[in-house]
Amino acid sequence: MDGEGVAAGVVESAGAEQGPEARQWLTLVGRKKVLAVIHTVTYGKRLLDVLSLLEADFRLQVLFTAPPHAFGDDVPAFLARLGSVVLPWEQATRMSFDLALAAGPRGVEHIDAPLITLSHGAGYLKRVVGGAGAGVAGLRRQDLLPGGRPPAAVGVPHRDELRELARSCPEVLPLAHVIGDPAHDRITASLPLRAAYRRALGIGDGQKLVVAVSTWGASSAFGRFDALLPRLIGELPAGRYRTALLLHPNVWAGHGAYQVRSWLARCARLGLGVVPPEADWRSILIAADAVIGDHGSVSMYATLTGAPMLLAASPEHEINPASPAAALAAQAPTLSPTHPLPDQLDYAEREYRHEDYAPIRSRITSEPGRFNRNMRRLMYRILRIGQPAHEPVTVPLPKPPPLTTWTPGYGEVSA
Repeated sequence: MDGEGVAAGVVESAGAEQGPEARQWLTLVGRKKVLAVIHTVTYGKRLLDVLSLLEADFRLQVLFTAPPHAFGDDVPAFLARLGSVVLPWEQATRMSFDLALAAGPRGVEHIDAPLITLSHGAGYLKRVVGGAGAGVAGLRRQDLLPGGRPPAAVGVPHRDELRELARSCPEVLPLAHVIGDPAHDRITASLPLRAAYRRALGIGDGQKLVVAVSTWGASSAFGRFDALLPRLIGELPAGRYRTALLLHPNVWAGHGAYQVRSWLARCARLGLGVVPPEADWRSILIAADAVIGDHGSVSMYATLTGAPMLLAASPEHEINPASPAAALAAQAPTLSPTHPLPDQLDYAEREYRHEDYAPIRSRITSEPGRFNRNMRRLMYRILRIGQPAHEPVTVPLPKPPPLTTWTPGYGEVSA
């Protein structure tokens, strides 16, 4: 498609109230086109870290599209907040692009572009048991060869994944690139700002922030939160503790924001900060004094922060035994239903040794601090243009808003 055709697609998909004659009014035409395929909010957040590597390059035009997905209802609002040009999926599949990026496989075989596929979390943690789709999610043939078509490149966070690729889908192995993990690098670069994040959240001197996190699915910690949430509110004195809840965006998308907020409304009124799916969870994780987690990615990233952890769920049947989730399940103490929660948090703090979690942290990426360098080099190689003449900097995370933003009536709770 020529520059005029691209201009028309951009203007029309952006919703401008102009006819075809408006195509001439676009200022920059003839750019190389990069398509970000956003299936879910989780995938979208991962790709934003990647797209930041293309900033300030006037040779490129970044476009977005949202394929149909069971957990995609929140994607239009997510993209609207970005102010991005969004191509309807039907239009995107009729166009050609110079590069496409996706953190999930569904439907991407219909995109006419060299495609880079990426993982969307801390490696490949979960396995699907039974049926035609059995295997490690993200490393199955249907994940690696969407629609039976090989992508231009498969980005993996750790060199150990290459062994699994050689076993499960050897034809993809020549396309694999060990690029690292952007969330790992952003968190690591932001650790020195922990005190600033705590001040921004409104955590007072002498207060401890306890963050409960959950992945999605029937085996997740959220499936047991009807028992845990009253303990977070009832057993942790408000003057000494602050609490926050980080739920996987698929929980919000699957059940609907109204239902999730309805389930959590009383806990929120009593002081629990219910962090919405669009917020950046990473700075909150860094600010935590303790984490109550499960086998999801956020719990893996929590091992970078030095916060002691209790596991509320670690379903062996759902965990990839070669993943950091399996190592975490073997290392972290398990939440007990019978002992007081403050005593368990104190126990976890006393017993915590940062070095004991080093094997888990080392399984998240084998390229620590080098995701930006590796990923930018890969993208520009596929685009067939030279990289910008500067190092791609890992920018520390911004300060979060006050926890009271997500805690209605917190000031009314007695200390």
